[in-house]
Amino acid sequence: MISTKAPPAPAKFSRPTPAAPTKPSRLLPLLQAVLPPLLILLALLALWEFFASGPNATLPPPSKVWTDAHDLIVDPFFDRGGLDKGLFWHLAASLQRVALGFALAGVVGIATGLLIGSSPFAMRGLDPIFQVLRTVPPLAWLPLSLAAFREAQPSAIFVIFITSVWPVIINTAVGVRNVPQDYRNVAAVIRLRGPAYWWRIVLPAAAPYIFTGLRIGIGLSWLAIVAAEMLIGGVGIGFFIWDAWNSSNLSDIIVALVYVGLVGFLLDRVVALAGRIATRGTQAA
Repeated sequence: MISTKAPPAPAKFSRPTPAAPTKPSRLLPLLQAVLPPLLILLALLALWEFFASGPNATLPPPSKVWTDAHDLIVDPFFDRGGLDKGLFWHLAASLQRVALGFALAGVVGIATGLLIGSSPFAMRGLDPIFQVLRTVPPLAWLPLSLAAFREAQPSAIFVIFITSVWPVIINTAVGVRNVPQDYRNVAAVIRLRGPAYWWRIVLPAAAPYIFTGLRIGIGLSWLAIVAAEMLIGGVGIGFFIWDAWNSSNLSDIIVALVYVGLVGFLLDRVVALAGRIATRGTQAA
């Protein structure tokens, strides 16, 4: 007898649903950026403490720096009159000089770089002179500037200018010479001439090079002002370091150097950020 019952349906095995990928914690990128330099810094401080704590050590360990310069570290804003000021006021005076000298170097450097990059005659005439002058050390200009201006403030600004103007000139000229030919062809087709050609074609194409020169220039400016202020005196971070050396306050010098490094780092980042905004992230080739 043949059975009329239908065969049982095969069992269905459902695949396990994969778990949704977990989103990485927001703290992970921060830890990856902060933790390695923090660990290395702590290791360096430990080595410094170890080697500077011996009887023959000539530099103070970090613990002694904290003890000796505690007031200077925790209160950089004090002002007791004259040159007895906190590091904030010395840094502010130095930054004012840097701002004036660097702004002047930026204007002159970009204008001169545009001229050299666009004119073969100007390049052949000025480039050899600039290549010689840019190798002169910054402090070598200080006696000449003091003789010319007879005042410390304009002399320091001139030293900043003459130190930082060369990378701006050179990088701007390179940027102008590297404007793509396609851009020039488009300008010729639409008959773009005069200031409009420079503003809409040359400057945007050369902007990555210009900001590279400005970034190098701001670093050189900060180096030059610290060295110049050691000789011209007055309120400024360079004079503060020199005065601390004359008073044998090595701890104050170390604290000032930390501030100098941090401010220099911030200046570099500010110019780099301005360059990324102006060039929309484009990098110089």
